[in-house]
Amino acid sequence: MLTRRGLEVSIEAETWLNTGLADYPSLSVDEIGTQCDLAIVVGGDGTMLGIARQLAQHGVPVVGVNQGRLGFITDIPVSDMFSVLTDMLAGDYEEEQRAIIEGQVLRDGRVIFAAFAMNDVVVRSSTAGMVELRVEVDKQFVANFRADGLILSTPTGSTAYALSAGGPLLHPGIPGWVLVPIAPHMLSNRSIVVPDHGTLNISIVTGREPSANFDMQSIASLIPGDRISVRRSKHRVRFLHPRGWSYYATLRHKLHWNEGLPETHASNNDDDEDDGSAGFTRVGDID
Repeated sequence: MLTRRGLEVSIEAETWLNTGLADYPSLSVDEIGTQCDLAIVVGGDGTMLGIARQLAQHGVPVVGVNQGRLGFITDIPVSDMFSVLTDMLAGDYEEEQRAIIEGQVLRDGRVIFAAFAMNDVVVRSSTAGMVELRVEVDKQFVANFRADGLILSTPTGSTAYALSAGGPLLHPGIPGWVLVPIAPHMLSNRSIVVPDHGTLNISIVTGREPSANFDMQSIASLIPGDRISVRRSKHRVRFLHPRGWSYYATLRHKLHWNEGLPETHASNNDDDEDDGSAGFTRVGDID
């Protein structure tokens, strides 16, 4: 369908190896970022997270095609892929930009790890033990959290691990992060939403083999005194959605908010059931 429109198509290198699509050239993700105008990601949220945070550094927009189960950032059901993409490639789409996290792990003032995250940064023990973490926002002390761990989530990540841990939903248009303790020692340690325009530091006070995870990128064997320092990246993910896409419709559909309501109420004002889906595996790209 893409080549029939006169478009040059390349396949992400690892996908090219695993699928045998030898009729098309393969490119690394960085090469996609420098050589392509659009990335079409076929899979689910995990696949989209891994690709989108890398392409954000190049400003390349992404379109998500769902080939999985529950998900929030892949919009197009695979069964509707060709018809929806035809309209979008003709210019009938909506663009949405989302913030990502840029973070470092420091030890004795030296950077030992650096990464971007689109969903969250999670600090927790690699064993079943509790950790104690000191949190500061713009050099202002917030609290010491004693818990199984701590999630620092973007609005995009607020529908992922943070939601499972009892955190609130955060609309992508809100310039904030949510801090969610995981099984805190004190029941009064609740989630808190903080602004994302400064620097947030999480320092290891105590804990057995604490680790930090930036989405799916991990650094283990942290020690007391290590500091995870994060800020909002200057880069943003550019999502292209089908016309009529709605964040609220995505929530209704994925979280089943309208279950049990008469169909006339559930579908009221819904032109949008292209909302958001998910899944797992492939990247196709257009030069």
